[in-house]
Amino acid sequence: MSEQSRPRDTDRKTRIHLTFYDRTKFLILFAIVFFVLAWASMADNPLLSFSDALTRTASDRSWLLILAGVEVVRQLHFLLSELLAPYHGIWLRYFSFIDRLLHKLSDWNRYRLGRVIKWLLFVALLSVVLGAIYKETPVRALFFAPKALWSALPMLGQLLFAVFFVVIQFAAIFWFLSRGGMDTYFPDDIRTRFSDVWGQDHVLNRIRENLLFLESPELIEKHGGYVPGGILLWGPPGTGKTLMAESMAGETGKPFVFVDPGAFTNMFMGVGVLKVKSLFRKLRKLALRYGGVVVFFDEADSLGNRGISTPSMFKSHLENSIFATPCNGGNYLSDPGKSLVTASAISSNKLSSKFVVGGGGGGGGGGMGTLQALLTELSGLKKPRGFINRIVRRALGMRPKNPPKYRILVVMATNMPEALDEALLRPGRIDRMYRVGYPSKAGRIRTYEGYLAKVSHSLTTEEIDKLATITPYATGAIIKDTINEALIMAIRNGRTSITWTDVIKAKQLKDLGPAEDVEYIERERHAVAVHEACHGVMAYLVRQHMAIDLATIEKGSDYLGMVASIPPDDQFTRWRTEYEADILVSIASLAGERMFFDGDNSSGVSGDLESATTIASFMEGHWGMGSTISSHASNRRNEVGAPGGNRGKEDGAKDLRMALGDRIENNLTSLLARAEEILQENKFKVLSLAHALETHKTISGDDVIAVMNGNTGPLVDGRPYLKQENLDAIWKYHQAAVVAHKKHERPEVSIPVFEAPQA
Repeated sequence: MSEQSRPRDTDRKTRIHLTFYDRTKFLILFAIVFFVLAWASMADNPLLSFSDALTRTASDRSWLLILAGVEVVRQLHFLLSELLAPYHGIWLRYFSFIDRLLHKLSDWNRYRLGRVIKWLLFVALLSVVLGAIYKETPVRALFFAPKALWSALPMLGQLLFAVFFVVIQFAAIFWFLSRGGMDTYFPDDIRTRFSDVWGQDHVLNRIRENLLFLESPELIEKHGGYVPGGILLWGPPGTGKTLMAESMAGETGKPFVFVDPGAFTNMFMGVGVLKVKSLFRKLRKLALRYGGVVVFFDEADSLGNRGISTPSMFKSHLENSIFATPCNGGNYLSDPGKSLVTASAISSNKLSSKFVVGGGGGGGGGGMGTLQALLTELSGLKKPRGFINRIVRRALGMRPKNPPKYRILVVMATNMPEALDEALLRPGRIDRMYRVGYPSKAGRIRTYEGYLAKVSHSLTTEEIDKLATITPYATGAIIKDTINEALIMAIRNGRTSITWTDVIKAKQLKDLGPAEDVEYIERERHAVAVHEACHGVMAYLVRQHMAIDLATIEKGSDYLGMVASIPPDDQFTRWRTEYEADILVSIASLAGERMFFDGDNSSGVSGDLESATTIASFMEGHWGMGSTISSHASNRRNEVGAPGGNRGKEDGAKDLRMALGDRIENNLTSLLARAEEILQENKFKVLSLAHALETHKTISGDDVIAVMNGNTGPLVDGRPYLKQENLDAIWKYHQAAVVAHKKHERPEVSIPVFEAPQA
């Protein structure tokens, strides 16, 4: 049954109930006046008692009691009308003409008439009180009111000064705290232009459109549209988001206001709100003076989020933790393979015990109300400007003038868009969102050319093209840092011009970091070299979609060695054969260790097996690259595959996991057998590459190819590995290392040293 609605006033059988204040306010006022008059009588005659003063006041001011009696009767009438429907009905039948006469006046006129009557009553009572105090008639006593006020001014002034002093203290503190965090650059201060931003032409083309509407808003407003006033630039760090915002201000010739990421993080609640309001007051002034202004919020995720943040902000930390294995986990995988391993770990809450995710109620440090104030300023009602416009015109009954259209372009940058509040990203606040991603190869070439043009170098066009190829995910910041590091290396070597060798060494230093100053014992050095050589040989033989970048056995902070690969081209789709090649490269370490060390293997293969299993899981259960084509995710959602009508949901899910696990294991087992066959056929290639790693510690991808093909590389001469006597020496050394491995002692045979053949 539906609930009854609240009755309308016209349908009520009784009068609406008055509040306690409305029922007693006039009685309280009469009582206060009565007791003040009694107190005045006692002040004139100290011998007069309190009861006698009340009696005399009641006798002399009987009209006051009459007014109080009338008010009591009026309130009794209201009370009866509120409680008794017949009484209220009789009143409406015979006396409703009074209400009709009153309602002929408009609501506004009745309100003003009521205020006049109340003020007249207040003035009348005040005149009576003053007359009793000054022993004058009430009318004459009113003229003594300024005298009484003047005599009380010293005390009132002291009170007002004390209140004002306290208020000015708080105002000064909050004004001081609300300063800072915002830097203003005027048009002549900004020299950055779009020509200084390289590798992001597709984003710049869209930004130019925003600037066109900022310069000529009538192009869209005359057709009924509005100028987009908000842009979000999001993407990985170092891709040029801040540089783009600065170039926007430089291109438009408008002032540029930079908001520091920590500007709204404050000790006291409410300071952030003051900063937001102060910021937008400044923006409105600049917009009117210069015809527009660009404001840039860097690291916009620091503004906070009223919801819960997602775990993706810990992705980079998770990735480092997952790959922190003796073989550096899956760092030799292609980038999509790394992403899969990391995403899988996040979804399974692998490191959930280490992090507390989320933060509601304005989290992120913005402070209570700061984000709400920003949302209001971005799209809220704009009040009229100026004291005369807002106060004087309104006092004269004139409508204030509408505020002008402020040309404010809000630009925000973040590498965590999922941490931003949804209300901030809605159209009307942030109208356009552009992803500033990793530059393409053409963009990287242009960026390298731009930074190399600022220094002296001897790199050819072909070398710059190759450099862009071997740095597939390099951002503008990374490229700038690499060139600067290469220049430092050249200066350290007594040169002022950068060479190809300087750039390669700088890249390796940035990729791997400085190697730890430790030395392996001989048997462990050989084991690590064989492990990485298995990865390298397998990557060279089966993985055509990736090129080997470098191989090393120098110990880093979280790895013993690695073989890193890079994509030779920008590729956006992946195929089954490519993922199978990734798995073969991953499990080559297990197959190789078992093959070369008589069935034994180290714990260093743990990261390799995790990477291989994760990729195989997606192949088998999601991508249709396994023995079945059903989607494991869909089956799990729909609870398909639970055998038997009496089996529960948990049993069905368990059967699904077991069936999927069996298929994954079968796939990995067959690929492991294939990896063993490939390594068995190329065991001397593995040992040759291991010998090169033990000799040089770190070699490039070209050096790996030189060993495999028996030609000359930048560092390694692969021709000695074509001679059988050298291979026999390598095999003898390996056999001695295996014996030493089993006995935990030094090998009896030293690592062979080969002389480079004569050209």
